[in-house]
Amino acid sequence: MNPISFQLYSARNFQPFSTVMEMLARLGYRQIEAYGAAYSDVAAMKADMARTGLTMPTAHFALTALEQDLSGTLAIARTLGVGTIVIPYLMPADRPTDAAGWRDFGKRLEAVAQACSLHGFPVAWHNHDFEFVALPGGEIPQALIFEAAPSLLWEIDVAWVVRGGADPIAWIQREKKRITAVHFKDIAPAGEAKDEDGWADVGHGVIDWPPIVAALAGTPAKTFIVEHDNPKDVERFARRSIEALSKF
Repeated sequence: MNPISFQLYSARNFQPFSTVMEMLARLGYRQIEAYGAAYSDVAAMKADMARTGLTMPTAHFALTALEQDLSGTLAIARTLGVGTIVIPYLMPADRPTDAAGWRDFGKRLEAVAQACSLHGFPVAWHNHDFEFVALPGGEIPQALIFEAAPSLLWEIDVAWVVRGGADPIAWIQREKKRITAVHFKDIAPAGEAKDEDGWADVGHGVIDWPPIVAALAGTPAKTFIVEHDNPKDVERFARRSIEALSKF
């Protein structure tokens, strides 16, 4: 099993990050993945990483930040020792409604990937569920994005693929050469964990992880990240998830 990383978004309601990072190191995590709010004090984040021994092989940066301030955004990545830039989301109001629009969006991602590659940074896309919802013509946005962005890597979020109504193993096999990182997120049984938006600690939900992990063995993925979008108890989530993932 690869070293296990932790997406700091999971702990956004359990501040400060310095205390969260101490907890993660104590539980056996060796890596973290940051997102926008975590860059408010980059020097402090770097110091906390040095103090706890945590590294940051992947990090989330907004597409607009990369397009509007590439040098400043990459300076943050360099300071924190990031290896791969991950673009994480597209707001609902900005999502295309037809195949041409999704292809154009893929071209935007490709342009950013090409620009970042000149500075030594590969770029990946992090999916949610909306990319797997078929358009009126039957096209799948995620497929259109990848067709238009041959240089783009993929940080697959398995639970969002499932929530999008798609088969994660089929997509892993289809795009295995692109997969550079994996979000391990679990889904609670129907009707449960409503106060946690229906998510579960990794290994304590309905996703059948062993065959997915087996499929991932055929990809270049080296970074395995646990995430929960709304845990009530972040230490419970972190502890139970690393324990379960370490057994897969």
